Amino acid sequence: MDIAAMSTMISQSSIQQQASLSVLKLSMDSAKVQSANLAEMLQQSTKAMEMSVNPHLGGDIDIKL
Repeated sequence: MDIAAMSTMISQSSIQQQASLSVLKLSMDSAKVQSANLAEMLQQSTKAMEMSVNPHLGGDIDIKL
């Protein structure tokens, strides 16, 4: 195998590796955003469930002096 062909193959594999890493980074960022959104949705649904079970709790404060 000549040096020029080897150089071309190494360059192509390097470019493929860089592209794969870029795609992986994008998917990791997307997963982080999705997990943050999921956590926020779970918090909101938990609050809604608590209010539907006991809607009268936490609305008024009774104080006697």
